Amino acid sequence: MNAPAAEAVSEGGILAFERDGVVPLRQVFGREWLELVGRGIERELAHPGPGFVEQQSVDEPGRFVTDYCPAQRIPELQEFVLRSPAAELAGRVMRSSTAGFLMDVLWIKEPGTAKPSRWHHDQPYFCVDGRQMCSIWLPVDPVPADVSLAFVAGSHRWGRLFRPRLTRFQQDLYRYDEVDARAYEDMPDIDAERDKHRILSWALEPGDCVVFHALTLHGAPGNPSATRRRRVLTTVWFGDDAIYGVRPSPPRPHFRGHALEPGDPMRSELFPRLWPRPAGVNPRALGAARFSAATALRFSI
Repeated sequence: MNAPAAEAVSEGGILAFERDGVVPLRQVFGREWLELVGRGIERELAHPGPGFVEQQSVDEPGRFVTDYCPAQRIPELQEFVLRSPAAELAGRVMRSSTAGFLMDVLWIKEPGTAKPSRWHHDQPYFCVDGRQMCSIWLPVDPVPADVSLAFVAGSHRWGRLFRPRLTRFQQDLYRYDEVDARAYEDMPDIDAERDKHRILSWALEPGDCVVFHALTLHGAPGNPSATRRRRVLTTVWFGDDAIYGVRPSPPRPHFRGHALEPGDPMRSELFPRLWPRPAGVNPRALGAARFSAATALRFSI
């Protein structure tokens, strides 16, 4: 059984998140949630959707794929988003009175994958501004420390934004004019200056997760194991202070159909508030607009 979210998120854990920009939570998702997510991942791998990206060429070893917004299509992942403890965990860690759902992403590194996930932070990619924004990184396989996601402690408090670049070809995501260019810096070479930073990472067992701030720098090595997979579902959440953000050009993913303008609070049926749930309301009703086949949020990558 998974621990209740109110017990899993301690004051000490919240303080660690506020200080470091990241906190591990142990055994907060029970086997039923992990099995559900695992089935959803395999369904999406068998029939990839529009957000699926092969992140390396066929001549590179292993296989590294990402998949944006698979819950738009995959009922198992929808069920996890709507009914699992994830929304409450995110809200409590952010000290927010609400938690809204932005998106989900799959990160899959099959055995023998050499390609790393380069250092970056997430918020410059997304259409959301505000301090209350986090991701839950949930592996469904055991993740040893040497292939786990690593974080630069405290980097969410630097007050700096780094240029977002796409993984496969390392091209800049945005087109920059002179004003925009001053807002975004080139990413420093974290690996070359590791002695200047406190780098945090943890071995994780199924049921564990890591919650991290959208401005915390993070990256991960490849998966050199000959047999072990590394399948991860990330869900992205926002809190009370979130507003629709301005980016130099379309963010990733580029959502459409929500009718939000820059500076608007993130209040839309297509970005549902999933915690706290109103008494007597079925969680699926809260996500009806987002996940309905007729009205699902449109996006491109």
